[in-house]
Amino acid sequence: MQDAFRPVVSAARARLPRAFGTGLHSAYLYGSVPRGTARVGRSDLDLLVALRHDPAEADHRTAHALGAELDAEFAEIDGTGTLLFSRDRLLSEGERYDLGWFVACLCTPLLGEDLAARLPRYRPDDPPLARETNGDLARHLPRWRERIAAADDTEEARRPLVRFMSRHLVRTGFTLVMPRWRGWTSDLREMARVFGAYYPAREAQMASAAAYGREPVGDPAVLRSYVDDLGPWLAMEYARVHGVKAARAGQ
Repeated sequence: MQDAFRPVVSAARARLPRAFGTGLHSAYLYGSVPRGTARVGRSDLDLLVALRHDPAEADHRTAHALGAELDAEFAEIDGTGTLLFSRDRLLSEGERYDLGWFVACLCTPLLGEDLAARLPRYRPDDPPLARETNGDLARHLPRWRERIAAADDTEEARRPLVRFMSRHLVRTGFTLVMPRWRGWTSDLREMARVFGAYYPAREAQMASAAAYGREPVGDPAVLRSYVDDLGPWLAMEYARVHGVKAARAGQ
């Protein structure tokens, strides 16, 4: 981690227990900040919080307020994203090859008990791992179209959608080929490069998505290309190669 980001990480570590109280089990960093590739003033701070109970609406409001507070106080970051899950869900059998893998292999412990000690030793060439991480893209696309249609017709409103969808597509493209590559990474550019080695006809699209995941634009044409072209193709190819992710409760 670069020195520039240590104050905001220290602030997050100190404020999370105050924000969530006894309901907090543990917290993690993921993304460019713990990886050491974050850019001052451009990268966001990505957190995952494990609670002792199922997250309620009040917990999501707390996470949003804490993120807004950190974002306003520290110019080094451009936004904060916080994922909330219960400890039991992260350790559940149904999430073993999805959220469990994410915590164990792509997250850096920030405070509390590290759940990775209770999770399996994962292998990147395990087919169920690829299927259960991102084999549900087809289910996301209708909701993505709804979010695009509901967004204000401004670049400012579209940029967060471009960032989120770009990252999701790049990560999905990477896990599609992960068993063949036999490794994993959380660097968007590396993910796109690895994907492109197996799907050269889509290499340029994935490289652009990786760039927009780091520096999003508010171009509606980018969003349309995601839900009308790259996304549907990727969902079909994923189902052909790995099958479809098992549906979770409420999906």
